[in-house]
Amino acid sequence: MESILIVDDDVNLCTVLREELTEIGYNANSVNSADEAFEFLSSGRQVDLILLDLKMPVRDGFYVLETLRAKKMNIKVIVLTAYADVKSAIDSAKMGASDFISKPYDFDELLITIRKVLQKEIEHED
Repeated sequence: MESILIVDDDVNLCTVLREELTEIGYNANSVNSADEAFEFLSSGRQVDLILLDLKMPVRDGFYVLETLRAKKMNIKVIVLTAYADVKSAIDSAKMGASDFISKPYDFDELLITIRKVLQKEIEHED
């Protein structure tokens, strides 16, 4: 079962998305800041995919992307943000994000994107 970490300062969104993903069979967890994300990742728990908000207080999603790359943590990332613009999408892709989805998201579209990104990971392992 694939493990997904939701990193978003919106507690309600985290709760709903975590429940939706768990209901369909993913091992979903959530944290509400960049620092909590790295605490979670350093705990040794498996994470196959991160759903990442860009706009968070203190440290934003770009900080998370930059740190993942600097630490050579090979975790797929889908950026999920209400502040979607072309520059943010391009910048996040340059920093290693696999995809970019605007909030409010359509759950079916998000699920297709999650499956596509995780499938790419499986194909690269072969």
